[in-house]
Amino acid sequence: MHAEGLLVRGGELKIKEMEVQCYLFVLLGSTLFVDKSRDRLRPAINLFLKDHRRLADYAWGAGALAYLYRQLGVATRAGSKGLCGCLTLLQAWIYEYFPLFRPSQLPQSPDAPRASSWISPRLPGGDEARQRLVRYRQLLDELSADDVTWTPYGRDGHTDIPRSLYTGPIRFSDIAEGYDPSRCLRQFGYRQIIPAAMTVPHDQYRPASGSSYIVFWDPWVNQLWDNVAARRLELDFASRLCEQPSEIVEEYVDWFLTRSHPRITHPTDGEPQPRPLLVHQVSYDFLLLFQI
Repeated sequence: MHAEGLLVRGGELKIKEMEVQCYLFVLLGSTLFVDKSRDRLRPAINLFLKDHRRLADYAWGAGALAYLYRQLGVATRAGSKGLCGCLTLLQAWIYEYFPLFRPSQLPQSPDAPRASSWISPRLPGGDEARQRLVRYRQLLDELSADDVTWTPYGRDGHTDIPRSLYTGPIRFSDIAEGYDPSRCLRQFGYRQIIPAAMTVPHDQYRPASGSSYIVFWDPWVNQLWDNVAARRLELDFASRLCEQPSEIVEEYVDWFLTRSHPRITHPTDGEPQPRPLLVHQVSYDFLLLFQI
């Protein structure tokens, strides 16, 4: 849907309301809910802009995260090219947790957005881009627990934002994705244990061709977000505080390796060959951090 189409269909709106609605439509479509069409925006966004008085009632952060989770899933499908969603959020998250990949940072006021302090690196091209990609894959495969900043927002960040301990599906329009903070308890300063089973959809559809997929949830999941008391992870009940930032229970390694690809570089892709996985190197679960 082209943004100018909203102007054509806004005949009954007052001009100021229409201008605000168009601005928000373009803003959200080009920041939080980006797709690959370049000059088009998702029409679902407009469903949330019909009544400007309700804009503050929506969990825009949760919606953007659900949309980004879906796009990360789509990007792993064979034949998929590129990545959609709020990539500024993804980049800032990487910089906060993984010092090896951080660009330079500017001093900034505590009230300013954290993501705006990072200086965007120059994008290489050609052979330089390919060499950097190989190097990044090697760094990820060699990542150790000491290479992760587990609590970049402090150990008590979740007390300021109780919703960060919500567990259950998060949604944007027809997209619903699982959100389970127990999969990375170390971000709260707690020892990592084997997480409980997640709430799962009752059905899903993945076409044989193409990279998209559809997930079907039961209607009752729509009520979980508002049930804070029942859907909040109790940290003290789930685990205990870490003595070391990367502390885990011993059986967590076996659980993780049966559910993940711990390395990015294929063993036949040349030297160096992947190192043996040691217990103190289990921070390969950086991939599971995308679940937080």
